[in-house]
Amino acid sequence: MPLFSLFLLVFLGPCYGCHHHLCHCYNRVFECQESKVIQIPRDIPKNSTALRFVLTKVTVISSGVFAGLDDLENIEISQNDVLKTIEANVFSNLSKLFEIRIEKASKLVYIHPDAFQNLHNLKYLLISNTGVTIMPAFSKIWSFQKILLDIHDNINIHRVERNAFSGLSSESITIRINKNGIEEVENYAFNGTHLDELNLSDNQKLEILPDNVFHGANGPIVLDISRTRISVLPSNGLENIKKLKAMSAYNLKKLPSLEKFSELIEANLTYPSHCCAFANRKRKITELHPICTKSYENEDSDEKPVDRIHKRSANEGYVSNYGEDVDWAENEDEFHFDYFLCNEAPDVICFPKPDAFNPCEDIMGHNILRVLIWFINILAITGNITVLIILITSQYKFTVPRFLMCNLAFADLCMGIYLLVIASVDIQTKSQYYNYAIDWQTGAGCDAAGFFTVFASELSVYTLTMITLERWHTITYAMQLDRKVRFWHAAVIMLIGWIFSFTMALLPILGVSSYMKVSICLPMDIETPLSQGYIIFILVLNVFAFLIICSCYIRIYLTVRNPNAVSSNSDTKIAKRMAILIFTDFLCMAPISFFAISASLKIPLITVSKSKILLVLFYPINSCANPFLYAIFTKTFRKDFFILMSKFGCCEMQAQICRTETSSSVHNSHMRNSHYIPTPKNSAGSVYTLVPLNNLT
Repeated sequence: MPLFSLFLLVFLGPCYGCHHHLCHCYNRVFECQESKVIQIPRDIPKNSTALRFVLTKVTVISSGVFAGLDDLENIEISQNDVLKTIEANVFSNLSKLFEIRIEKASKLVYIHPDAFQNLHNLKYLLISNTGVTIMPAFSKIWSFQKILLDIHDNINIHRVERNAFSGLSSESITIRINKNGIEEVENYAFNGTHLDELNLSDNQKLEILPDNVFHGANGPIVLDISRTRISVLPSNGLENIKKLKAMSAYNLKKLPSLEKFSELIEANLTYPSHCCAFANRKRKITELHPICTKSYENEDSDEKPVDRIHKRSANEGYVSNYGEDVDWAENEDEFHFDYFLCNEAPDVICFPKPDAFNPCEDIMGHNILRVLIWFINILAITGNITVLIILITSQYKFTVPRFLMCNLAFADLCMGIYLLVIASVDIQTKSQYYNYAIDWQTGAGCDAAGFFTVFASELSVYTLTMITLERWHTITYAMQLDRKVRFWHAAVIMLIGWIFSFTMALLPILGVSSYMKVSICLPMDIETPLSQGYIIFILVLNVFAFLIICSCYIRIYLTVRNPNAVSSNSDTKIAKRMAILIFTDFLCMAPISFFAISASLKIPLITVSKSKILLVLFYPINSCANPFLYAIFTKTFRKDFFILMSKFGCCEMQAQICRTETSSSVHNSHMRNSHYIPTPKNSAGSVYTLVPLNNLT
């Protein structure tokens, strides 16, 4: 019989016994690529080393179908759209089998728990693009080889149970269970394994890795959780990780204590702020460790101890350099030098690296900015609240100028609130901003701050424009009472302004543009055309508003310089005050607009750190200046203030003087202009507005 078999092998071909009419074999590879094949042939040559079943219509792979194929090394089952079941003992007791590939079988929903048994030489197992709903059982494989387990693109696998890989191999293993539908990984899932690499990437529904998920496992050395929803890393089992991959893991906003990453060498993360944490960390030298002491006492060798690095003891079961063999000491007298114990470890290689737009610094960055932002926000808040209280509680008639001033004060108050939020978060996160950066940048607090700043800036510019137009209209048509601006006119115009400002402030929250969060909230480049269009639109509107203000100022100035103008001296003072306001607004918006345009054109001319100076010193200038220039520094406001305080028993003498002056001023104005002045509310015959044409001095 042996001679007969040899005769068949030599003269009849390399696959003796191969006579299946739908399959063929060559060089001991048995291959079926025919849709008419509806079951695994029973006459597979016994000396076959590889089996390939491609594009067949086999619905069930029966138990023991490959039994007796003692030379079999490789099995591939792929592109079968009708295969439903793999029964028990299909891949069992095949002593030379080192590779199994099951892929592109979308109807395969069941693999028997005893399908894989006693595969002592198995090195690679692939199961991909199937419909299986339960992670196949690997506990009876008992390979003596290092195994790569590749289970991917199986969207119906939702759970990895405890002890799922126990018994897979007595050597180190690499587990790639990426691009599945995994939603849960149980505690002790990797118990009993020497885990070189664990790839969980692209399981987009996976949110949690429990604290004991690596309990009982030796490793992992490489962990990949990229493109998952994992928000917290386990508290145990991180001490062996040398390489961490967490790219596009946007929910992972905080890292565990850095001490847990005692052996980390490389990290590919989502947020630059996490790399800031590693940049500030230095491992300490263990001075008294006996291995270190022995290594430095060895004076016979010219080679420095640090140059003779043995990464791990062979007894620990790790593989150096992610799979390369380790050249271990040949005798007991030659000691192992441990780099991590005996020297300061190298800096962690971390990506994405902090850069000019993502610096490793606190929100304010410098103490001087930290002091200034508190000064400015307190000034803006107290000043505008004071103006609102005085205007609303005044006993005099609520006129159009007073109404517009209330809107301006509220807009500037919102800017002060924005600065207060930023200053408060800066104090809370001082010196540890990298731990809070992502929660802040992607959270409701940053959205609220961005909303306040956009709303405040747009409403402030809009209201300033309306105030200027109202002043110009009042001066130009002072003698035409039928063209007077009515209160309902102003209310409708300001309602439009509120709707516009609210819409512009809401768009960044909806993702249209991130520009308004730049530097303080969420530093980033301006990339999308929609974002660029939004920025340019906002800037064009602001420039248009300032052009209107300047144009109206010129017309007001020319009007009040006319010898025939009414009360030209008083109104000239109004024009001068408006010039100061225009100048302060220019200081506020010009530098911001310039650098915003350059950023939208992808030519950033300023770093985040330097832009904070603009946002603290220039951006809120008008919010601080407006209440003083428009109200607090005017005699009219002071009169209102003293009268209000007199109601609480304070400043009664000053209040009486103000009432007398106001009554006299209104009477004189009435006599000069021959106007009938109606009786104001709560007043005994006097009328008062915040910015009267004859009274604003």
